[in-house]
Amino acid sequence: MAKFIHRGNKKKKQVQKMFDDISSSYNFLNRFLSFGIDKYWRKKFLKNLPLKNDSYVLDVATGTGDIGFEIKKRYSCQIIGLDYSSKMLDIAIQKAKKSNIKNFTFIQGDAEALPFDDNTFDIITISYGFRNLGNFENALNEFYRVLKPNGTLGILEFSQSKSKIFSFMFNLYFNYILPFLGKLISGSNAYQYLPESVTKFATRDELINLMKNSKFINCSMEDITFGVTSIFIGKKNIE
Repeated sequence: MAKFIHRGNKKKKQVQKMFDDISSSYNFLNRFLSFGIDKYWRKKFLKNLPLKNDSYVLDVATGTGDIGFEIKKRYSCQIIGLDYSSKMLDIAIQKAKKSNIKNFTFIQGDAEALPFDDNTFDIITISYGFRNLGNFENALNEFYRVLKPNGTLGILEFSQSKSKIFSFMFNLYFNYILPFLGKLISGSNAYQYLPESVTKFATRDELINLMKNSKFINCSMEDITFGVTSIFIGKKNIE
């Protein structure tokens, strides 16, 4: 039986509270609990995107800004980071000020009701935040709306590994050790929610179909690290 809510507005409030609660320890726990491999996953993800110095990027579920800061290491493009958790954004703003990062703006907002005009962004990224949304279809429709024609959507998300041996070892860590250590350090149940949210999340094919149903074209998927995480890419049609 599920311990957490996995659809709808109540889910969004649940996720918001969890991330507010772990905001102060989030960066440390990400590095510690993933053994630092999350940085490799993000770099691999960004290599799949047509980033340029003049790109206008929306990073949805930006959290503490990891994807945006990684982009800023190589490109001078303008980025807006949007997140539902104000406390996660507070950390992101502090990081941006400390590193003197320019043209990276942070906004608290709902991915399912984006406060932007149609055809605004060249690229939309969402890294390990898509499965936390309350309604996937609403979010994808919003992503499509605010992307410019020929714009790119990139989703980086956890998946179920297809390797039986690796899957057994990873699931042992992911379902038992990680939640224990996460709660011990943060005092939050957020790291119990994490493995359950992956189990309840859409399959690779289901997510690709959701993207296609929201009018995205040239949809593709690439697995990383034995399929523990996957990259999904879609394009907005040239209208």
